Amino acid sequence: MAFSKKSLWMMLLTFTLVLVLAACGGDDKDSSTKDGDTKSGENTDSGKTEDTPAAAGGDLIIAEQSDASSLDPHGSNDVSSSNVQSNLYETLVVRDSNGDLAPGLAESWTQVDELTWEFKLKQGVTFHDGEAFNAEAVKTSFDRILDPKVASPRAFLFEMVTDIKVIDENTIQFVTEYPFTPLLAHLTHNGGGVISPKSIAADYAAMEADGAVLAGSVVSTNPVGTGPFKFVSWAPGTEIKLEKFAEYAGTPANIDTVTFKVVPEGATRVAELQSGYADIIGLVDPSQVANVNSFEDASVLETPSSSLTYIGFNTQKKPFDDAKVRQAISKTIDRTKLIDGIYEGYGIPAISPLSPGIFGYTEDVTSMEYNLDEAKALLAEAGYADGFTTTIWTNDNPVRQQVAIVLQEELKKLNITATIEVLEFGAYLEKTAAGEHDMFILGWSNSTNDADYGLYALFHSSQHGEAGNRSFYTSAEVDTLLDNGRREADPAAREAIYKEALQKISDDSPMAFVLHPAYLTGVSDKVSGFNVGSDGIYQLGDVTLNK
Repeated sequence: MAFSKKSLWMMLLTFTLVLVLAACGGDDKDSSTKDGDTKSGENTDSGKTEDTPAAAGGDLIIAEQSDASSLDPHGSNDVSSSNVQSNLYETLVVRDSNGDLAPGLAESWTQVDELTWEFKLKQGVTFHDGEAFNAEAVKTSFDRILDPKVASPRAFLFEMVTDIKVIDENTIQFVTEYPFTPLLAHLTHNGGGVISPKSIAADYAAMEADGAVLAGSVVSTNPVGTGPFKFVSWAPGTEIKLEKFAEYAGTPANIDTVTFKVVPEGATRVAELQSGYADIIGLVDPSQVANVNSFEDASVLETPSSSLTYIGFNTQKKPFDDAKVRQAISKTIDRTKLIDGIYEGYGIPAISPLSPGIFGYTEDVTSMEYNLDEAKALLAEAGYADGFTTTIWTNDNPVRQQVAIVLQEELKKLNITATIEVLEFGAYLEKTAAGEHDMFILGWSNSTNDADYGLYALFHSSQHGEAGNRSFYTSAEVDTLLDNGRREADPAAREAIYKEALQKISDDSPMAFVLHPAYLTGVSDKVSGFNVGSDGIYQLGDVTLNK
């Protein structure tokens, strides 16, 4: 039975997300990978035969579109940064290959009561700077992410934690304000990566010595964790270099070094993969998939994602302070046509912020479906029958730029004149966090597979700006629902709360939900053991470069 790329991707998405972060394994290439189709899940055996044994060592070169914005796991919330951070720092809890919760830096845990979790820590673990890993180090790291002076955009992950108690050197307790069901899932997020206490102390000292020094300045420029790789150097805008941590307490990495190169132009990244100057390339343009799969020694790894691509509105600026205007624009977007055209079928339409397989997802929500007549009527009701002038911001992502062009053309049908402005990614994040935009195109990956992470940061009024709510959306009703969703322990009751929240958010339309795209990553056949999580984060610990 034959499947289209889109239907196959939908099947893979459902399977992947039911397993939480598990990847659907792909073995050797077959003829389909040379006809424009893509491998999915994990690149386990690509390029390996009995005549090409695995070779330890080597420099894994990854060409990325954007540089990291910070190497402080408490200081950023973008995928480019997380891809580097997740290999430097480790979390107390992780996901195993089946997507289940598994020991990380904590070897075991128990729930003492409805508010208290106790963790037994792994012994014999050291930080890259030689400092010992223990309960005090964990407390120091989590105290920092919750410190208002640090103003971490990831603080929302753990803001329900009211006390962190060191029981003994290898035992620690987390006490929450209310029963918080997804705590263990939140601890898998790399925002919970444990930082060396010595590095944290140096960061605070720099802040105290000079009030102009921002929190994270020391940690970001000299990151120190317990991960399989340690930091070597960072030439901003050019490359980040990591090397194997010889004293790593877990299974040691197979490769010697990792180089994250910044290569903004997609065609150049493809050329580097083809020529062997890169082993892995991120963000393959859908139009380039067939080209990459025609290469003799590389192909595209397709990973179903929990990510959302959306068009956001600055709800604090006219005319976007009117829900009817936002609804009208959302109804001008023909999502299926856009996915088939720009994304060439590598994605599914988004009816809400949550993708299938995420806890709290439901199809029983009335969404803003494409309807140009209704869009015109809504705009007239809002008093903008003659349209208005606005701007659409996007970053240096060619696919998002194409989406902006399509949106610009559709808005003309509503007499809306939109100018497209393209910003470098770091400046883009900074300016949208400051609320300087009108409309913008961005994405959000659900790293915990729970509705709390997919909704709280994006829509709670306490999260305006860098934390995630770049629409500056404020709704007392939604705030209450999201707060209640955090406090409810019963899964069925939580689902009911999130269903109500999703409908209210859809009605208010602080953003237009466009699609859940597939992650398209170019991978050389020399690489095995590489996979991409459904949150888009690279897993490099098992990677081997083959002869």
